[in-house]
Amino acid sequence: MKRRIFKNPVFLVSTSIVIILVILGAVMAGQFGDTANQLFTFTTEKFGWFYLLVVGMIILLLIGLAISKYGGIRLGGEDQRPEFPFFTWVGMLFSAGFGVGLVFWGVAEPMSHFAETPFGSAEANSEEAARIALGYAFFHWGISQWAVFALVGLIIALLWFRKQKDGLVSTALEPVTGSKPAVKHTVDSFAVIATVMGIATSIGLGVLQMNSGLNTVFGLGEQFYVKVGIILAVFAAYTVSSTTGLNKGIRYLSNVNLGLALGLMLFVFFAGPTVFILKSFTLALGDYIGNFVRYSLRMEPYGSGSWLREWTLFYWAWAIAWSPYVGAFIARVSKGRTVREFIIGVMFIPPAIACVWISVLGGTALWQDLYRDTDIASVVDQNKADALFKLFEQLPFTTILSVLAILLIFVFLVTSADSATFILGSMTTYGSLHPKKFVKITWGVLIAAIAGVLLNAGGLKALQTASLVAALPFAVLLLLLGYGTVKLIRKEPLPIHKEDIERFRRLQEKSDDRSAPHEQK
Repeated sequence: MKRRIFKNPVFLVSTSIVIILVILGAVMAGQFGDTANQLFTFTTEKFGWFYLLVVGMIILLLIGLAISKYGGIRLGGEDQRPEFPFFTWVGMLFSAGFGVGLVFWGVAEPMSHFAETPFGSAEANSEEAARIALGYAFFHWGISQWAVFALVGLIIALLWFRKQKDGLVSTALEPVTGSKPAVKHTVDSFAVIATVMGIATSIGLGVLQMNSGLNTVFGLGEQFYVKVGIILAVFAAYTVSSTTGLNKGIRYLSNVNLGLALGLMLFVFFAGPTVFILKSFTLALGDYIGNFVRYSLRMEPYGSGSWLREWTLFYWAWAIAWSPYVGAFIARVSKGRTVREFIIGVMFIPPAIACVWISVLGGTALWQDLYRDTDIASVVDQNKADALFKLFEQLPFTTILSVLAILLIFVFLVTSADSATFILGSMTTYGSLHPKKFVKITWGVLIAAIAGVLLNAGGLKALQTASLVAALPFAVLLLLLGYGTVKLIRKEPLPIHKEDIERFRRLQEKSDDRSAPHEQK
């Protein structure tokens, strides 16, 4: 007998909590924002060290699995091949919300570090500050974030495609927590709420930046009603996209996303200071590699630590909060790839593209401020959402670039909402790979509502706070997931390669040849 959605405890509990948050945020916006800020300060001051250690352990675990004998295990049958071609697969990784954040922060982050350096010893707005800014931006958008996504995605893919089980977080934790319904429902409800907060942060960032672009091009102003209009437009477009399914809507829009992003990046690369971009990219890559361990474990116990809370800890908490969503989505589109392909592809390809994007757009903005006195950094200090469009004002075809950027952000928002509601629908329908439209639309409405509430309650600060607070309980679950992944993958039979079969056949033939003379005698 088919179980109805309204009898699913995870759906009922998670939607009820999100609805309560929406109502509280709408009725008491000021108090809602103040409470969120207090929680933000508490979690970062008391548990910031925990976030850093969790992410570091995940990186070591995944690298160990990739180079181990288990790396050849295929996510599916041994004859299964990747469901999506490589370019589409990479585009789908970006459609999981990553692209929205990168477009927002690609210029804003390095310019923020340029004006307010991560280290007090560096002079602001100097060449040394520019070097540190680009290297630290590489670190924040490098393998650390994607390692968190990869861990969740790997165990869900193993459950879906190797064990033919549902891809729920609670099922992944069964080797550790057991299979009691109360425990499973609690874990899945935590995962759903963390996902909602994480994706609401991403949607909110995109809305802020799109509003800035519309104001720059069309002079619409940056009022709350404009942001609501953008959210409604995204929701309408997402509703149309969601009716076409994963193989059409998200797949086609993901290709458009990646194509538009690469087109914009290439134009800025050739229209901007090309040689400077190449040099600064090489230097920043070296700084990132050389400082990786230092930055990964950096804390400020002898100071306020406000910079780390606002940047590194925010990014790590953001990644942890929406790792159930991103992990489940990349698992869904990675069927047929080996464990090694999955880990290397997820951990290194998107970060590589991100670093190139940051060096092209962020590097061009740094060059403009250093050698053209454009003062983009001061604009970013006032409103980070204006960063990208302020850069475009210094380049040819400003209006065309701005319109294309608005289109890129909009398509990213649509694909983010589409993929997020697909995963939330799956998480609240017992792990179904084909959640009903009603469930997906319900989550689309709730995500739009919570994003609007957070924007009204405090804008960027409220968005950052929501994702960070939601991440704390899930960070503990990530450690348990790492242990569960090791237990699960060790039980999988190792793949038999064609070379091994051929070697065994030759040995068998030699054995038969040696025994033949004795048989004749």
